[in-house]
Amino acid sequence: MSSLLYDTPGPRAKRRNVVYTIVFLAVLALVAWWVLGALDDKHQLDADKWSPFVTDSRVWTTYLLPGLTETLRAAALSIVIALPLGAALGIGRLSDHRWVRVSVGAVVEFFRAIPVLLLMMFANSLYREFTTVSSDFRPLYAVVTALVLYNASVIAEVVRAGVLSLPRGQGDAAVALGMRKGQTMLYVLLPQAVTVMLPALVSQLVVIVKDTALGGALLGFAELLSQNRQITANYGANTIATLVVISLIYIAINFALTTLASRLEKRLRRGRKTPSVTLPAQAGATDVTSEAVSGA
Repeated sequence: MSSLLYDTPGPRAKRRNVVYTIVFLAVLALVAWWVLGALDDKHQLDADKWSPFVTDSRVWTTYLLPGLTETLRAAALSIVIALPLGAALGIGRLSDHRWVRVSVGAVVEFFRAIPVLLLMMFANSLYREFTTVSSDFRPLYAVVTALVLYNASVIAEVVRAGVLSLPRGQGDAAVALGMRKGQTMLYVLLPQAVTVMLPALVSQLVVIVKDTALGGALLGFAELLSQNRQITANYGANTIATLVVISLIYIAINFALTTLASRLEKRLRRGRKTPSVTLPAQAGATDVTSEAVSGA
C-alpha cells in the first residue's frame, strides 16, 4: 500500500530487504557470540556469579529491595511535586501578562539548562550549609529537589506545547460562552491537551526514575543502582550478573509505568466522547455539549 511517505516495494526491493535482514541478523549473532565468549573468558557466566539471586534471599532483602524502595520513594516524591509545578509553570508561560510570562520563562529556561547532576550538587551543598537536615536524609532531599526543578521545567514546556497545539477555535468558543481565561484553560484546553501531552509526560516520568541513580553515584544515595557495589563486594565480584538483574528491575518498573499511562490515555480518549461537560455557574451556562465547543 503506497502513501506520500512510502512506496510499496517491488520484487527486487523485497529481495534486497530479505538480504539486509539476514546480514543484520548474522552480524548481530556474531557480536552476541563475541560478547558471550569474552564474558565466559572472564568467568562472568559461571553459575556461582548468578546463583545468589536465586538461592540467597539476603541479596534481595538486604540490598536490592531496600535500594528499590529508595528509588521509588525519590521518584514518587519528584513526580508528585514536579507534575503540578510543571503544569503551573506551563500555564504561566501562556499568561496574557508580560511580566508573568517573562518571569516564568526565565525560571524555566534557567533550570532546564542546568544538568541534573549539577543541580544535585548545589542542592546537597545548600542543605548542608543552610539547613539542619540530617546527613541521613540529605541525599534524598538533594535528589528530589534537583529532579523537581529540572523536570518541572521540562514538563512546563510540554504543557505549553500541548495547549498551543490545540485549534484556536477551542479557546474562542469558550470565550464566546462567557468563560474567563482561567476557566477556559482549566475546563476546555487542559483536558484536551492531556491526551496530546501524555506520551511526552510518560517519557519524562521514566527519565525521573532513571535519574535517581545519579544521586547514588554522586551523593551516596542508597538507591537501586548503588547497591551494585555492595553486592559485588559480598558475592564474589559478580558485577555483570548484578548489573543485568538491576537492569531488568528498571525495565520492569518503566514498563509498568508506560503500560499504566497507555491505559490512562485510552480512558481519557473514551472520556472525550461523552456527550456533555458541566461548567461552573459563573461561566454563564450550566451545561454545554462538548460537540459545541469542539465544533467552534
